[in-house]
This record gives sequence, structure tokens and C-alpha cells, in this order.
Amino acid sequence: MSCAALLGLRGPRLLGAAARPPRWSRQRSSGCEPPAGAAVRIGCASGFWGDTATAVPQLLYGGKLDFLVFDYLSEITVSLLTAARARSPLLGYTPDFVSAAIAPYINDVHRKGVRVISNAGGINPLACAAALQEVAKKADVDLKIAVVAGDDLMNEKENLKGAGITDLESGEPFPASVHSMNVYLGARPISRALDLGADIVVTGRCVDSGIVLGPLIHSFGWNRDEFDLLAAGSLAGHLIECGAQCTGGIFTDWHAVPDWHNIGFPIVECSSEGDFILSKPPDTGGLISFGTVAEQLVYELGNPRRYLLPDVTCDFSEVSITEIPGFDGGAVKVHGAKGSPPSTFYKVNATYLDGFRATAVCPVGGPKAVEKGKRTAESILQRTRLIFSQLGYEDYSAVNVQVLGSEDTYGPHARRSIDGQGPREAVIWLAVHHKQKEAVEIFSREIAPAGTGMAPGLTGVVGGRPRVSPVLKPFFFHYPKSNVQINLFLNGQHVESFEEDLTFTSDEVVSFDPPKISSELKDLPSGPHTYRLEDLAYTRSGDKGNSANIDESVWCSKLSMN
Repeated sequence: MSCAALLGLRGPRLLGAAARPPRWSRQRSSGCEPPAGAAVRIGCASGFWGDTATAVPQLLYGGKLDFLVFDYLSEITVSLLTAARARSPLLGYTPDFVSAAIAPYINDVHRKGVRVISNAGGINPLACAAALQEVAKKADVDLKIAVVAGDDLMNEKENLKGAGITDLESGEPFPASVHSMNVYLGARPISRALDLGADIVVTGRCVDSGIVLGPLIHSFGWNRDEFDLLAAGSLAGHLIECGAQCTGGIFTDWHAVPDWHNIGFPIVECSSEGDFILSKPPDTGGLISFGTVAEQLVYELGNPRRYLLPDVTCDFSEVSITEIPGFDGGAVKVHGAKGSPPSTFYKVNATYLDGFRATAVCPVGGPKAVEKGKRTAESILQRTRLIFSQLGYEDYSAVNVQVLGSEDTYGPHARRSIDGQGPREAVIWLAVHHKQKEAVEIFSREIAPAGTGMAPGLTGVVGGRPRVSPVLKPFFFHYPKSNVQINLFLNGQHVESFEEDLTFTSDEVVSFDPPKISSELKDLPSGPHTYRLEDLAYTRSGDKGNSANIDESVWCSKLSMN
């Protein structure tokens, strides 16, 4: 990406707070295009399952919203919800959405006419909607609650076992035992549910950005072949889907971000032309700047010129992020996303059982705490391996030993203390993985005896005896869109089946020319220089399933900004 394209030119703000045009008065069932110049405001109140409860009231009462969206699902979350549904057919969705996000505010959501979209349905969206209906009934509020279903492929499990499917990343064959299989659906079913008059739309697995693109398609009537607009809406969703991550959360220059305790959650104000303003409610903490938004832009992006989504293939390489003066807490204008046809396939996230695990966390105090911690961890492993051999169990599949406080995470770059004694307190972090649950239960029972039979200074086991948990691992593959039937429900009743139109799709791999390097970079220092990475670039780490990555926004180098 070129710095010139990203930095852009400062210009007049598109849809400023003071001069915001009147909102479009929508006929909910029409799905027609709003008047030219109308803006749609969407706030995101959750970036993951467990996000702060303060986001909903600040957005609902200070955001002047048309839509409020919640993103709860990650690959790990799907695994947890799969395990929950195995315990009860009424579980499998994120209960916080119902009890903490909607129930306390349901009357005001209804009164203000704010429409809600969330993937909180997890692997059981109908149960989530039923719980919401109970909340609405108790509050004596008449709401139309829609469900987008069809992402669950478990009924196809036996057919897929012999289909020669391999994991997209590892190339491993299809697992023998699959616990869940869910398609990443797109935004069009959400848009259709809104067309049908839904006040709340609950989905299962869908792409995170789809919960924002869906309302924009509904509001502006964007067609399936308006790929630049679909890419722009997807970009808006991508930037706010993780909540406070684009308003100063985990920012490289964290010391410049005020009032973490009241950090503002993001709002996008979008035009029918695809440009949008990213801001946050007034009188909230956090920071919106070029840097905070640029970091989120590259988050889990992979190839910025070919970001694959169900509705569009996005090219974000020429995106411009321009700071706008005069906004409380900052705001940026974003434009420049380009799009091309999506593929004929959906991505699928399956999970399968891969043994069991447990983690022991034990503080150690006194002189030579690090040495005591390492020897204690090694001794626990030696003792349990001795028991395994006596009982005929295999060795651990994997172990992880870290002594927090010793800079173990830095490996060979760790800084040791001058006196050689190390810190006088440390924490043992000992995690194990085994194919058999009984073996991990042995490990769990053998942690406490270290308190009387090993090093002095072991002050306890955090959380008590370690809990043995199943390990559900992700498996990714592609599945034809034509084989997926999407069903829409409204207030518990099936209203229609939705089929993806494959007219504007393409599986052709487009080759791109390497990005051109801007001439503005010629003035940067050359020769032998030593810098910390945080002084040169904005960075953001992320993970997808088994893959972790660090995205370095070197193309928006701080040096080039200065």
C-alpha cells in the first residue's frame, strides 16, 4: 500500500455531526433506496463475547443511531458454544446478548426505533431468538425478531467425510469426529430480514463485517454487482467489528489514549456513495485517529488486495484515512475501497475433538523464585509421566512451561537481573495437552502436592485444582454456495428460504501488479539505523483459528507522517 493513498488529502468532512442531513424515513418493508445524501449511522457495541457492558448505553443514548450491531463470534467462541449445546439443546448462543445487552434497554431500543443485528445466535440462533421473545414479552414490547439460519452443515457430515476435503491451511484430511460445521454466511440474508420488517436480526455464523454491510444494503439498495459499494460497506464493518480496537484499544501508542475506563465504542456514518465517517459518542474516552483506524484496517486482513468475503472480494490497498478536525475524541473520513466479484464458495469453520487440556497457575515467592518455579514445573511433569508409564498411558501431546517474571516469553532476548538471583516472585504457568481425559485428570491432581513436597514459597494454586477441558480445534474448508439453503424466521415462524444469486460470482484468481512505492518515501532515512518497531510503524496482532499473525502497518510509517 502506498502511504500517499492512505494519508490522503485533508478536505471538508463528508457528514459532520453539526451538519448531518435529515435521516431517511424508511418504509421497512420496501428496501428502497433513500434520498441522495442521506446518512445511516451504525454503532458496534461488542467486539467479542465478554466485551464491556458500558458500550450499549453510551451508543444507545449518545450515538443517534439507526442500527446497533454486536459481534460475538470467533473460532474459539464457536468451540465453546458447541460444548455448551452438547450439555443442553437450549444452549449454544451467547446469553450475555439477551440478559446484559438487550434486556435492560429493550424499552428504549424500541422507543428510539434502533434496529439491532447480532451474530449472538452462535450455533443455536433459534434458541437465542426465543429467549429474546421472552424478554420482549415481559417488557410488554412488540418487536419483530428475525433469525437467519442455514449456516449449520452438521447434517452433511457423513457426505463430506468421503469427499476428499482437506484443511485450507494445514492440508490435513477431514476429521473423523466433527462437533460442529458452520458456513460464514454473507450480508444479503441480513438485509432481506430487515426488508421483512425485523427489529432485531439474530444470525449464526456469518462474516463479522456482514452485520454492518447487511443494514447498508437494506438502507441504500446496493445491487449485487455494485462491488465498490459492497467493498466500502464491508470496510466499514471490518473497522468497527472489534469494538474499541479502532477507538484506541490496544493501540501501539497506548500512552496517548485517554480514559480507558470510559472508552468510546465506534460509530460509522455511511453515505449511499460508500464514503463514511468513523467517530464515537461524545464525552467518552479513547481516541480516533489515523493511527488507531489504520491499525484496525490491517487486522487479520491477509492480502489487502484480495480480502475474500461472501458478498465481494475487497481491495483495500488504496484506502484513504483522513483525520477530521472538530470532533470530540477524533473522527476520520474513510474511502477508496474497491471490489470485484466474490467466489462461488463459502468458507466453513468446523470443529473437532483433539484431546484434553489443563493449565496450572502457581505463584512462587522468595529468593531464586524463577529457579524454584522452573524446577517445580519440571518435577510435576516428571512425576506425572512416571504415573503414565505405570498405567500404560502415552506421553503428553504437548506441554508449555513458562515462568512469568523471568521474561520467558522473550526467549533468547530476555533481560536477566544484574545480581543473577532474578526476581523474588514469579508465577508458574504450566499447561498440558493429552489425548486421554484420565491422563489430564492425573496432572490436575498432582499440582497441589507441590505445595508440601517441592520448593518453599509456592503460595497457592490460582483458581484451585486445574479444570480439565476438551480441546476443540478448527478445520477450515470451502463449500459451494449453491448447496447451502438459508432460512429466514420471523417471531419463530419460517417466512422464506433465501438463495444466493450466483450470477455475479467468479472463481478466477486475479493477478495484481505489485503496489507502487510513493515518491514521498524517498526522503526517509537510509543506511544503518536502529529503531524500535513501535517507533516506525503501527502494528496490530490477530489470530484466526490455529494461526496467529502480526500485521505491521509499515506502509503508514510514523516517519512518513512526520
